[in-house]
Amino acid sequence: MTGKFQLQPLLDIANTRLDESARRLGELIASERSGVQKLDMLKTYRAEYHERFVQATRDGIGPDAMRNFTAFINRIDDAIAAQLRVVEQSRAHTTQGQQVWMAQRNKVKAFDTLSQRHQQQQTQRESRQEQKSTDEHALRQHRNQTHDDE
Repeated sequence: MTGKFQLQPLLDIANTRLDESARRLGELIASERSGVQKLDMLKTYRAEYHERFVQATRDGIGPDAMRNFTAFINRIDDAIAAQLRVVEQSRAHTTQGQQVWMAQRNKVKAFDTLSQRHQQQQTQRESRQEQKSTDEHALRQHRNQTHDDE
């Protein structure tokens, strides 16, 4: 006869929220990685394009080509700056997601601790009840044996 853990619904809700926060954290981490990869790709492309520009200036280029190279490098720099802001924002969201996940994990741990204590108390109660029944049975047998011996 086990007594029900009264806070079980809260433990179940906390576990559900922990699962949801873990899933969301995974999405945030994936989004951050994707943003970092895009930033790295832009930086690599800029370095390659800059190298082409340097080579073209060594070979001699006209003023129009020089303006085009410079304008394009400036656009790449703008894209890098924008992507850097996206990555920074994504990192902030990931940090928040980690904090939410840790808070949910701590709630689950607290409810789980209470649940374990409840289970231990139930086990002790059942053990005491079983011992009491065994003692009563032994006492009845002893009385019956003593009564039969008279």
